[in-house]
Amino acid sequence: MAPARTGSAGDTAADTDLPPAKPSLRERKKIQTRQAIRRTAYRLFEEQGYDATPVDQIAEEAEVSPSTVFRYFPTKEDIVLTDEYDPLIEQALRDRPPGEPPVAALREALYASIARIYQADAVETLQRIRLIREVPALRARMSEHSAETAWLLRRALAERTGRADDDLELRIVTGAMLGALTEAMYAWVDTGMSGTLEDLSALVTRALGVLERGLTL
Repeated sequence: MAPARTGSAGDTAADTDLPPAKPSLRERKKIQTRQAIRRTAYRLFEEQGYDATPVDQIAEEAEVSPSTVFRYFPTKEDIVLTDEYDPLIEQALRDRPPGEPPVAALREALYASIARIYQADAVETLQRIRLIREVPALRARMSEHSAETAWLLRRALAERTGRADDDLELRIVTGAMLGALTEAMYAWVDTGMSGTLEDLSALVTRALGVLERGLTL
C-alpha cells in the first residue's frame, strides 16, 4: 500500500491473490518464516509500541533467532516496510488499456491495487499505515523503499509511452503520484482512519486530482 520494498516471488504469491507459482518446499518454509516474523512483530507493536519492541523479543516470540530475523529483514524498520505488493501494482499498470493516458492509467492502477491490498488484510494494512505515520524512523527508511516502487512504475510507464525508464518527466510523474498517495494515507490516519475503503479511495481521488488539474488550488 504505502511504497515499500518487495519480498521474494514466492512470498508474493503467498500473500496476495495472484496465481500461485508452486514454490518448492524450501521456498514455502521461507515464506512461512517471513510471515511468522511479520505477524509476531505487528502483534507486539500493537501491544507495546514500536519503539518498546526489540528485535530480540520478536525473534523469541516468533521462535527464531535474531540472526534469522535480520536475514529476512535487514533492519527492524523493514519488518513494517517490506511487502509483496510492488509486482501487484506494476502488473495492474500493465493491464490498463493501451490507449489510456499514462497519468490516468497510473491512477487507475493505484486504485485497483489499494482495493486488493486492503481486502487481503485490512487490519495489517491499517496498522502499517498508522505506524509509518507515527514512527519517524519508518518514514526515514521509507524513502529507500519508495525509490524501488517508483522505478518499477517508471519501467511500466516507459513501455506505454516509448520513453526511457530514466526519463525526467516519468520520474516527476511517478514521484508526484506516489507522494500524493502517501499524503492521502497520512490524512486518513490523521482523521482516525474512520469510514470504509470507499472513504479512503475518495481521499486518494482528491490527492491525485490535485496533480491532474495541474497543481492548482
